[in-house]
Amino acid sequence: MSADTFDLTARDETWVKRVLPVLKLVAKTYFRSEVRGMDKVPDGGALLVSNHSGGLMAFDVPVISVAFADEFGPDRPLYTLAHDLIFTGAGKQIFGKVGFLPAHPKNAVAALRAGAATIVFPGGEWEALRPTSQSATIDFHGRTGYIRTALEAGVPIVPIVTIGGQETQLFLNRGDSLAKLLGLQKLLRVDSAPFAFGFPFGLTAHFPPNVPLPSKLVTQVLDPIDITAEFGTDPDHAEVDQMIRKHMQHALDGLARERRFPVLG
Repeated sequence: MSADTFDLTARDETWVKRVLPVLKLVAKTYFRSEVRGMDKVPDGGALLVSNHSGGLMAFDVPVISVAFADEFGPDRPLYTLAHDLIFTGAGKQIFGKVGFLPAHPKNAVAALRAGAATIVFPGGEWEALRPTSQSATIDFHGRTGYIRTALEAGVPIVPIVTIGGQETQLFLNRGDSLAKLLGLQKLLRVDSAPFAFGFPFGLTAHFPPNVPLPSKLVTQVLDPIDITAEFGTDPDHAEVDQMIRKHMQHALDGLARERRFPVLG
């Protein structure tokens, strides 16, 4: 099945309820997750727009999913737009059952029009693989498609920021030159191949993957944004994106100021 026709009914509530306790244990115990403001997500369709951190094993997804289920119950669907790579092989069945969808506009609009909350990470792997020195920086890499998606579906945008993910290992560089040299964009649709230092393999080019350190993850959900109400029916997408990222950066700066020690939080 292509990204264009991914079936929303692949999400299995029974499977979700089995997986949630495991995710909750990891999020609450290992990462000591703290999520603020999840009650701000409105009823019905809403596009949750988040920064992305933690490399190829980013745990901001389960942290947000657990908090969403705690607030609204496991029966309220939350779809996650994700990179095509996770749907290869058995991943298609496994991740599809817990509400993951290939990050294609048609899938996002379909989920939102069905009245489901849907989360997107516009920065994708580019942001998740940024250097640790830029852990408190919002970087969507110029991607504004999420605005078009929200407008087409007629739903509000709910910005979300998380800090701590880039401390699960030490990301030393961006790795975009190496990614270009290896042709990873054509092969895997990946723009970054950073060197990172972690446990147990030490310095790697992200393979083999190190075990994430138990960095405390703190998440803040911001007030919903009605694009049409604030910018009209035909807004400048770049202007809207700039405003949203400005709000998110301000909130992330606040979380960064609260953070006293790396990993420990």
